Formats: sequence, structure tokens, C-alpha cells
Amino acid sequence: MDKAEVIQKAKLAEQAERYEDMAFCMKEVTEQGAELSNEERNLLSVAYKNVVGARRSAWRVIASIEQKTEGSDNKVAMAKEYPSRPAETWVGMTPTRFAALEQVQGVRKELLDKYLIVKSTNPESKVFYLKMKGDYYRYLAEVASEHDKKETIKSSQDAYQEAFDISKKDMQPTHPIRLGLALNFSVFFYEILNNPEQACILAKQAFDDAIAELDTLNEDSYKDSTLIMQLLRDNLTVSICTSAGSFIFSHCLLLSE
Repeated sequence: MDKAEVIQKAKLAEQAERYEDMAFCMKEVTEQGAELSNEERNLLSVAYKNVVGARRSAWRVIASIEQKTEGSDNKVAMAKEYPSRPAETWVGMTPTRFAALEQVQGVRKELLDKYLIVKSTNPESKVFYLKMKGDYYRYLAEVASEHDKKETIKSSQDAYQEAFDISKKDMQPTHPIRLGLALNFSVFFYEILNNPEQACILAKQAFDDAIAELDTLNEDSYKDSTLIMQLLRDNLTVSICTSAGSFIFSHCLLLSE
């Protein structure tokens, strides 16, 4: 099957909300070895964002249930047991689907390291993929064991920092990918490193730099850039208005820039 047909299948899978199928198609496109176009890059991002997002949401629900079941030993035990139960006992999830979901993070990392990052010929693509890599390790850090967490956090921070350095050197402050990176990097500082001060500094600098150069914003990226700027501003507003100095960070994975 040629590349155009596989991409068409990926688009159909997206319309049908069959994101695992979509991810499989985009994996096949990536493994053909050519640098992805912007459209292909965004299809890949959408596919893995949705597959991984469903898994992350499940873990967050379980964690929330566990926190809310104090005083009920049976409920606490059930909540703690749930994530480690055999795949076939999960409601609505067959072993095959579960296995595919478990593999998706490792597959995405392999695609990033083996094909996408090394073949990037422009700063925009390299920053985009390094940001994806930082996101990948950040998601793992959310559920990593104490034994693995330190190395996972370092891998996330290294990827974000490399992307951040490139974006500051080669991209406009109003570029939506640069802004999205700043947003997610600030989330990393707050949620993973428990460093709200650095999160605030990073978010504020990104917002202020973009405001100062609004005249460089082109029509194609106006909607995406201003949306992320609004998220940055909302986070900063919340941090100022909350006595504890806490943030309500919005997780942003750019899909169409």
C-alpha cells in the first residue's frame, strides 16, 4: 500500500475515532523513512495524543477514587488493585486492545528517536518532536515507580530543555509550537518537579515575549497562538489570585500548527 493510501486510512480512522488504528497507520508512514510533512506530523500527534490520553485519564480516575475512599477499606483495596488487574478483567477492554495500549508509549519513543528527531531538517519539526519526547517521559513520570522516576524525570527535562533552547534561538516568540512547548514545560515544572515558582517564571516569560512581538503573528497561526497565550495567562492569573500560589495548568499538545 502506498503512502497516500495509508494516510487516507489514518484520516478515516480519525473520523471514526479509531485512534489506535490511526496510530498504526502513522507508524507505518513514519517507518518509510522520509521526513513527515506538517500534515503527516499533525496526524501522528493526534493519533498518539488520543491513545495515550485515554490511558492517562484512566489512571487519573483511579487515583482520584483512591483519594476519595478514605475510611472504606474495601473501596481503597479495590481502587489500588484495579490498575494491576489482568487485562481481561477490565470492562470493555479485550486483552488485545490492552496490549496495544501498553505498547503505544514504547512505540512512540522508538519512532521519535529512530526516525523523527534525527531526520528533522528544520527547527520547527525538531522542536515539535522533542516536545513530544518531553511529553512522553512526563506522562511516564506521572505513574513511574520510585525506582524509575528519577531517570524518567531527567529524560523529560532534557528533551524539553533541548527543544526550549532551539525554539528561543530559531523561532518567533509568537510561534504556536514555541508557545505550546513553554506551556507544557511549565506544567512539567509544576506537576513533576513541584516547582511552581519556576513554572510561573517560564510561563510569564513566554507570555510577555509573545505580547511584545504580536506584530509578527501571521494569519495562519493566529488562532492557535492566541489560544495558547490565553492558557498561559489563565494559569498566571490563577497563580496570582490563589493564596497558596497554586496553578490550574491546562495540558496542551499542539495538533494543527
